[in-house]
Amino acid sequence: MKVVSENIAMAPLKPLSRAVTGAIRTNQKASVSTRSRSSVLTNAQIRPKRKADFSPVKENVKRSAMGDITNNKKFDDKKKATLKQPAKKTIVQVKTLPSVRTVLKPKQNENVLPPQAPCLNGVVTRAAVKNVTTGQTAVKPKEALKEISNPRIKTRLSNEFEKTEESLYSSALEELSSGAKAKTPPSDEKSPNLSVVSIVAQQLQNKLNLGIHEVPEGVPDFDKENWDDVHQVSHYAMDIFNYMKSREPQFEIADYMDRQVCLTSWMRSLLVDWMVEVQESFELNHETLYLGVKLVDFYLSRMTVGKETLQLVGAASMFIASKYDERIPPAINDFLYICDGAYTCRELVRMEINILKVCDFNLGIPISYRFLRRYARCAKITMPVLTLARFILEYSLMDYATVTVRDSKLASASLYLALKMKKISGWTTALEFYSGYKLEDFKEVVILLNDGLHKKPKSPLMTVRNKYSHKIFFEVAKIPLISNEELFV
Repeated sequence: MKVVSENIAMAPLKPLSRAVTGAIRTNQKASVSTRSRSSVLTNAQIRPKRKADFSPVKENVKRSAMGDITNNKKFDDKKKATLKQPAKKTIVQVKTLPSVRTVLKPKQNENVLPPQAPCLNGVVTRAAVKNVTTGQTAVKPKEALKEISNPRIKTRLSNEFEKTEESLYSSALEELSSGAKAKTPPSDEKSPNLSVVSIVAQQLQNKLNLGIHEVPEGVPDFDKENWDDVHQVSHYAMDIFNYMKSREPQFEIADYMDRQVCLTSWMRSLLVDWMVEVQESFELNHETLYLGVKLVDFYLSRMTVGKETLQLVGAASMFIASKYDERIPPAINDFLYICDGAYTCRELVRMEINILKVCDFNLGIPISYRFLRRYARCAKITMPVLTLARFILEYSLMDYATVTVRDSKLASASLYLALKMKKISGWTTALEFYSGYKLEDFKEVVILLNDGLHKKPKSPLMTVRNKYSHKIFFEVAKIPLISNEELFV
């Protein structure tokens, strides 16, 4: 148990000790599993093997995919006994199939099937030929008597779906004759469904401003420069982010901490710090972390949660986010392990179902990290400046004051603050065009993020600072801060 405030105890939010994470960072094989390694630890005393490793060896029971699925030994014995008995000879009465039409007299120039010809062009027909008399002639349809130009293409011989004069069904592999032409609707007539689709498409285009991207003078056209790069999706990248910005009002989060009787903003900060450590230990994508934190706030804004289940909400949110964003998400046993056995598998699955129901199974939530990458890429920001903006944005996840701010504005404010801290430039016309925001639109958010950086760091919340103090991240956490007066000079 960790004391999170005065006389308030909370469920263990950080069972993953610093020693374990240090061993992970030094590439030792005594930590939790990652996407590239198995989940079994070398020390069985720390973490036993999974139940699947101790499962008994199954008998080598072979069965057909479409055959018997009972796996009953008695049934197999009876089946073998019946197979040994000689098969009884049965006489099947031949019936005239629907594809054979009966006429009284053969017409002139009619293709008549000879009585001694059981096959046609090497293709055996299903219809059995009866004894032909003078008053009754068995005639096959004209489509079945055509010569096959391509021997690889087989004609459909199903009697139920073969096209005849008496049937309305047509064969899926029917070939059009050389003289037949497909019927085309007149150019004057318009389908009513097509008109409805065009109206809806026009409304969507007007709403999202699709296809109208006139780049102002002096602004580099990033999408046009990467037009042939399929990974940049430059043809509709602008439309994608316009659509994401239009979806932000659906996921706005109100101030919910007053309705949470058992929770405080400090408890939420501890939970987010623990989630950052989980993301670093499992080597997850940053999008997974941001989506997990968003799911936590979205769930807490609509449901009342006790302090004993707060960590369960965080673990289930990261579990859902990893399934959505990761190529190989961690197993459920890994999330149970990082919770130090505080919850069972049933409890984690039940919480996962509850979170998905609350968010209505809608996981396409716009997150600030995606906006930040788009703005920095279009403005051709260098990697050290982008890493500093990522540090500011990730550090703001622990600040409860940023919950009510839209993600696109958070991304713009963090990038502007990074440019000012590096003393490079301000909010350029390129950033204004691609983000859709002017400096006055997120000026208050910049001050909010800068105030959060000036707060004295507390020892339980040092995961993000330690992460971005490494040389891999250009040690951006050690860059000197600036005052609010220097932000808009």
